[in-house]
Amino acid sequence: MVLGDALYGLYVRHLKAQLSGGPMPRHVAMVMDGNRRWARQMGFENPSVGHRYGAEHIEEVLGWCADVGITHVTLFVASTDNLRKRASAEMRFLMDVIEQVIAGRLIRQPGQWRLHLAGRMDTLPDSTRHALKLAKDTTRDSDARFHLTVAVGYDGREEVVDALRSLLVHEAETGATTEELAQRLTADDIAAHLYTSGQPDPDLIIRTSGEHRLSGFLLWQAAYSELYFCEVHWPGFRHVDFLRALRSYAARHRRFGT
Repeated sequence: MVLGDALYGLYVRHLKAQLSGGPMPRHVAMVMDGNRRWARQMGFENPSVGHRYGAEHIEEVLGWCADVGITHVTLFVASTDNLRKRASAEMRFLMDVIEQVIAGRLIRQPGQWRLHLAGRMDTLPDSTRHALKLAKDTTRDSDARFHLTVAVGYDGREEVVDALRSLLVHEAETGATTEELAQRLTADDIAAHLYTSGQPDPDLIIRTSGEHRLSGFLLWQAAYSELYFCEVHWPGFRHVDFLRALRSYAARHRRFGT
């Protein structure tokens, strides 16, 4: 075991050396997939336990991001489809985890990460919505260098619909007509009303658990993002897996649609 730990440490240092001086993403978004499958593989009777292990793992992953200077992280915690279609007992378990682990720790340890929220908060239980809002308010006025966005009750198409609705209401309040808006509408106008308004688009999106799709995650913002798919389930996502994703990103030539 000692030899294995030593070799692992050497490999981590080797990967970090490969990244030295190379391009580093400013914003990394992650689809934390595979919690329940990991729990089954580990022999847990209740696969929902994987959600707690997955949430506990977030703190460690955020530490990795901070260590290499990634200032913005967005985590896909639960989609609107998850909330609608998963069993109520599983969703209640997940909401408890969000309240106690994600929101709770940010409140107890403010200062490094400032919390932002993305999604339809009105789809969440009152207690979860309150816990997340409290964590957001608690970290709002901090001098935090790092920004964490939690996407929960989230769907990328619904986000665009909500942004357009907000834009139309705003323009109507200023007295602008639909025809006037149509004449001057730009992508930046819509982006200004997204849940993530004011934040940079993700440079790199990582999805764990071997699925090769975005599942509605940041559809607008991901237009020019680099994608990386990792076979390991989220609770088992290791430091070396993270560094490999950064190495893959550094080796790519970003074309931004060209």
